[in-house]
Amino acid sequence: MMLIGTSGWQYRDWRGPFYPRELPQRAWLEHYAGVFGTVEVNNAFYRLPERSTFEGWRDRTPGDFVVAVKASRYLTHVRRLREPQEPVGRLMERAGGLGDRLGPVLLQLPPTMRVDVAALDATLAAFPAGVRVAVEPRHTSWWVDEVRQVLRDRGAALCWADRGSRPVTPLWATSDWGYLRLHEGRAKPWPRYGRTALDTWAGRLAQFGESYVYCNNDPGCAAVRDALALARLARRRGLEVGRAGAP
Repeated sequence: MMLIGTSGWQYRDWRGPFYPRELPQRAWLEHYAGVFGTVEVNNAFYRLPERSTFEGWRDRTPGDFVVAVKASRYLTHVRRLREPQEPVGRLMERAGGLGDRLGPVLLQLPPTMRVDVAALDATLAAFPAGVRVAVEPRHTSWWVDEVRQVLRDRGAALCWADRGSRPVTPLWATSDWGYLRLHEGRAKPWPRYGRTALDTWAGRLAQFGESYVYCNNDPGCAAVRDALALARLARRRGLEVGRAGAP
């Protein structure tokens, strides 16, 4: 099953192209969840919401909806994965309000953070059993066998990332599930992705039994359009795709 959505849903320039102009912003999540079966929550990175906020998202979405949560920058950018038990525990206590809506947790590392295999291993070990974790390093020093082995041993996914319609990470399959973030395409209008780039990614993801894809190119509603286009292309390949289309 391939679950396709966007990184966030509260973008003002989506009013009109995606959200009906008369629809109040407080109802946007319900509209979004009628079109897509998953979303990646980015605002948890900047300020971790209270548990009640996560519980509200659970109550406002269908039973099959999946919410991926980007971990707080306090864990990844302030602590830089050092002494992870407290921030991981706080994150999971609050995100646990999602109940069965909770999907993977994304650890996006700072672009200046060099490889630290021990810190990565300790951080992954701090997560409760059964929680899926995807890791998105952004410094090239992380592309070593020791990192790949830790991810495999912990059942974590290397987050594949694309910028400029090209992979900016190795295409390691470190778990039986995949996680892809599409940051910026090369098609027009910017920052859209072209059909060839999206179809290539659909083919790469076919190796996984389950995968999560989030379009992070939100300006101009590009993320919505590309997510829907990717879903169509994946279905044409005969892949099973979760809800991604008109309600």
